[in-house]
Amino acid sequence: MTEQPRRTVATYETYQKAERAVDHLSDQGFPVQRVAIIGQDVRLVEQVVGRMDYGRAALHGAASGALPGALIGWLFGLVDWVDPLVSALLVALYGLIFGAIVGALFGLLLYALQGGRRDFASVRSMEPSRYDVVVDEEVADEAVRLLGGLQTTGVRGRPAHT
Repeated sequence: MTEQPRRTVATYETYQKAERAVDHLSDQGFPVQRVAIIGQDVRLVEQVVGRMDYGRAALHGAASGALPGALIGWLFGLVDWVDPLVSALLVALYGLIFGAIVGALFGLLLYALQGGRRDFASVRSMEPSRYDVVVDEEVADEAVRLLGGLQTTGVRGRPAHT
C-alpha cells in the first residue's frame, strides 16, 4: 500500500483551531479520512510541579504500587472456586495495601539513591509550535475552498499557501 501525496492546506497555532478546521470540513461533507493534523517543530517541555522530598517520594511510590497490587490481588482472588467475588475483593484490598507499602519503600529507596541530584517533581510533554492540516493532493483544492469560509485564521492570519 503506497501513501498518497499530501499537501498542506492550512496552518494553525493551536491544536483546537486545527481540529475546528477539520470539523468544518466534516460538516461540509468533505472526506475527512483523507485529512491529517501534523504537529510541527516539536519541543520537549518539562514543567516543574513541586519540590521532592522523602515524604513525596514515598507518596508517589505508594500511589504507583497500590493499583498494580490491587489488580494482582483481585486476579488471585478470582481463583477461589467457592466464593470468588468475596475473596477477589478481599485479596484485592490486601494487594492494594501491600502494593502501596512496597511502592512507598521503592520510592524512598530510589529517592535516596539519587543523592539530592533531582529534588523536584516534573511533568514532561511534547508541544508542537504549529499544526498543519494536510490532505491528499487530489482533493486539496476543494479543502482550500471549503476552509476559505471558516472564520478561524491560521498562523499569521491566513491559511497556508498551496
